[in-house]
Amino acid sequence: MQGGRRFRTLALTAVAALALAACGGGDDGGEDTNAGGGSSKDGVLKLGYVFPESGELAHLGPPQISATKYAISEINKAGGVLGKPIPEVVGSDEGGKAEIANASVDRLLGQNVDGIIGAAASGMSLAILDKVKSAQKVQCSGSNTAPTFTDYNDDGFYFRTAPSDVLQGPILADTITGDGHDTVAITYRGDDYGKGLAEATKAALENVGATVPVMEAYEPNTTNFNATVSKIRDAKPDAVVMVSFQEGAQLGTKLIEAGFKANQFYSADGMKDEEMAERFSKSDPSVIEGFKGTGPASVENKEFTEGLKAFDPKLEVFQYAPQVYDCVVVMALAAEAAKTDDPAVFKTKMNEVTKDGEKCTTFAQCRDLLKDGKDIDYDGASGPLDFTEPGEPGATEIEIYEYNDKGKFEIVDTVPSKPLT
Repeated sequence: MQGGRRFRTLALTAVAALALAACGGGDDGGEDTNAGGGSSKDGVLKLGYVFPESGELAHLGPPQISATKYAISEINKAGGVLGKPIPEVVGSDEGGKAEIANASVDRLLGQNVDGIIGAAASGMSLAILDKVKSAQKVQCSGSNTAPTFTDYNDDGFYFRTAPSDVLQGPILADTITGDGHDTVAITYRGDDYGKGLAEATKAALENVGATVPVMEAYEPNTTNFNATVSKIRDAKPDAVVMVSFQEGAQLGTKLIEAGFKANQFYSADGMKDEEMAERFSKSDPSVIEGFKGTGPASVENKEFTEGLKAFDPKLEVFQYAPQVYDCVVVMALAAEAAKTDDPAVFKTKMNEVTKDGEKCTTFAQCRDLLKDGKDIDYDGASGPLDFTEPGEPGATEIEIYEYNDKGKFEIVDTVPSKPLT
């Protein structure tokens, strides 16, 4: 459904910002709406995050948490939002389970945050999004890629700086066929992330003439892949796509035992992990040599990387850090543009500050342009954002990674996506 986004766009051309607050879900722009978890409207932008501190995506937690805190630090050095510093961020675990993520959001809402950064996993964001929407808080994720969000009826409260898998699927398909494969089995996690990327990849493969004899979902928490492996083996494909997280190592190991080689394997960002080789084999990291995958490109932003390293010297993984940083900055700039910390109002400025104005690359630079009455186009740590109507990038760069004989992934190419229309 596109109703929430379409209505917001029409409202922007028809009514003032306070009326938009009412369209967002019952806020009349006057008294506080704390009964629904509404904004305190105290002039202080308060943020919380929901990131994986445990569970199968725990390796994504540190860079996203540090990027959130780093962004807030930089914003506060520049004078804060609406002339006041952002308080210390309130954080909680998503844990890879809906019940954990929901309990975390309840804690954040109980502390009356204005905006929530996260979750990392698409499934966890979908588990909490309706609750966030009902509370009239703005949510922004730097790593949600499931296509589901594009048409989700979120009343204009949800945004993401990570690209949809609709953009990634064709690049993954081109990588596979470019390696000479034309019969491809696809197996995927039976969740929104897995289904969305699998379907985008299948469509792109078939569009270039490849055949997909197996399109098999599995339960994300399963430990038995025998039936899936048997179906793939019997189809005799020359390549296998695994849209998986950590469990993909167990699936891949079973496929190797069935006669497949790692250079027939393809995946996405969910299996781009420094510890992936050890999950396949503790004694032989070369077992995954030749395994390829795709994901949103790591940004070559030396200034950002060095700044984040100085802020958190212990940080070793930077996956999605630029995108998360940009979530915080866009939210802060939207509040500046709306002249309020009320999320039911500043949500209407989230798209606007990323396009069609004067280029700027830092919070301070963009904020000063806003004070001068100018429209801005924030190009962030992750590059140009140019949010489309659903509040997401319309184009991006996709990187192709490959595991070497030491079990480490290397970026072998970066490819621009085709813009969404």
